[in-house]
Amino acid sequence: MIPLEDNYTDVIGKAQRGLNLSDSLLAEKAKVSVEQLRKVKEGEPIDEILEKIAPVLGLGKKALLDLAKGLYYPQDRGIIPGLFHFNTRWEDMTVNSYLVWDTTTKEAAVFDTGGNCTEMLDAIKVHGLHVKYIFLTHTHADHIAELGRLKRAVGAPAYCCELEMISGTEPFSPGKEFQLSHLSIRSFLTNGHSPGGVSYYITGGEHKFVIVGDSIFAGSMGGGNYSYSDALKNNKEKILTLPDDTIICPGHGPLTTVGEEKIHNPFFAFS
Repeated sequence: MIPLEDNYTDVIGKAQRGLNLSDSLLAEKAKVSVEQLRKVKEGEPIDEILEKIAPVLGLGKKALLDLAKGLYYPQDRGIIPGLFHFNTRWEDMTVNSYLVWDTTTKEAAVFDTGGNCTEMLDAIKVHGLHVKYIFLTHTHADHIAELGRLKRAVGAPAYCCELEMISGTEPFSPGKEFQLSHLSIRSFLTNGHSPGGVSYYITGGEHKFVIVGDSIFAGSMGGGNYSYSDALKNNKEKILTLPDDTIICPGHGPLTTVGEEKIHNPFFAFS
């Protein structure tokens, strides 16, 4: 079981940094003491304080409290036809990469490389898959660490958003659609965590997938390093408007769904 990428203190920190709120200003706006805020941020989940700071940070109260109490983890979906999820080590963390394929023709696409692509290459060989595309969600080091090795091994071109180009990749404009046998892959810009972050919505198979990189996680989202407001807007308007049963494949942490994140993600759940 892959742990959640973020705990409730991470969520508070990301929102606080995104809104450029110091501890003293956040405490003042929430009408709590700096000492009370410090305790919460150090891992003491005090309900009364969390309820006060949540609206100031633009976070859903119940979702934040549930996360703080360890009450949220997305449903385990077991084996999903046409999808392999790889979780590999990169320095002091783990990172996800994915292999999606048409189960009838075995034509496949890779999404990011993770910190080590050995397991992915083994799966390609064992299942007799033919990789047609390599897609990058963004170009942070943990997501592209094995790009050279992967390209050499599978002989497929690598595609990257034109807003975030790196050597050895082919540029494309977000909105471009790709065909993978019976599967359709639609790209759309979900920047905010990075300048050219892209998500890929895959339909035509037994399940709908969206490969999102670090745009959104189960119970959290990637930090708005490039633009916090754009990150929030893109997640709300482009990812969470997809059908509820769409499986979200994030860059870190476990798989989730659009429906689950609309209810349980503190950044987006306000009921």
